[in-house]
Amino acid sequence: MRKLIVLAAAALLASCKPAPQPAAEVILTYASPYPPGHPFSKADSDWMRHVEQASGGRIAFKPYWSGALLSSDMSMVEIRHGLADIGLITPIYARGGAHMLRAQSGFYGGVKSLQDQVAVYDCLAAQFPQFGKETEGLHVLAVQGGNFPGVLTRARPVRTLADLKGLRLRAQSDAIDVLRELGADPVNMPMGEVYSALAKGVIDGVVAPADTIKSLHFAEVAKHFTALHFSRGAYPARAMSDAAWRRLPPDLQALMQSSKPVWEEALARQILKAEADGVTYASGHGVEMLALPPADQQRFSALYNHFALRQAKALSAYGLDGVPVLTEAQRLIAGGEIRCPAPVSGVSK
Repeated sequence: MRKLIVLAAAALLASCKPAPQPAAEVILTYASPYPPGHPFSKADSDWMRHVEQASGGRIAFKPYWSGALLSSDMSMVEIRHGLADIGLITPIYARGGAHMLRAQSGFYGGVKSLQDQVAVYDCLAAQFPQFGKETEGLHVLAVQGGNFPGVLTRARPVRTLADLKGLRLRAQSDAIDVLRELGADPVNMPMGEVYSALAKGVIDGVVAPADTIKSLHFAEVAKHFTALHFSRGAYPARAMSDAAWRRLPPDLQALMQSSKPVWEEALARQILKAEADGVTYASGHGVEMLALPPADQQRFSALYNHFALRQAKALSAYGLDGVPVLTEAQRLIAGGEIRCPAPVSGVSK
């Protein structure tokens, strides 16, 4: 009798269990050098959930965070070779093969918003074949703009441009020439290495947006933030290997393509929230927030555009003509509302 009761109870419990979910048709690995709590990673997770739901469970993701699979400076090569199916790529740190993508991020002088950064990039990528050549072997799934950087320093505040003299600053490639002109000693390194370099005094500061005060814990190692406006541009930031792409049936490829705005909107939302959080966090954690005199900002912006032209011309060393790209970027930005011309036939998207 007892055995019958146990068997009946087991049958009842089994009947109450949810029906087993069908296994995903495709499991894709995703890799990022950032931890899961970083704003970039939160946007990545939002996109993965969207794709899983929109595919009806046919696609599932296996994420690897915190650099477990992917580096910052070799990410494009690593994704091409299948270290992960999809990943965060940073052509602005690439050691080679992305000369146009690195340089064009400095051609956005006067741009006003993250959305305009992405819109200008998309127009340029549609017009100039070199953009597609430098992302060959990859399918770009999201383009990323960003909050406008300022200067965050360990101990010495930057109240005027003259205060930059002698400071060793980590900076993105488009800012190096103008900082050097102003007497700073700029170096280029992946953002993942900056905290340690600041803590050890290897660098005096970093060119970075205010969100990093909290999101990358820079408040622990730097105490002064100056809102020196760098007109940064957008760049392809999430990509899938061609081999992984070809494993998808056409309808799932179409889903990936149509989800690009979803990922970009999630990135913009998380990035803007992170900036507001960073400014709030600074006030309670001993970070002094400083403004630059308007005349100094005007001088800096003029120098930034001057060196953008020099960088555009310097691309000729690689057999590339960067001046038309700079000219078109500035034409689009000056027009206010970003309107792309008709795409050039044969340009790789």
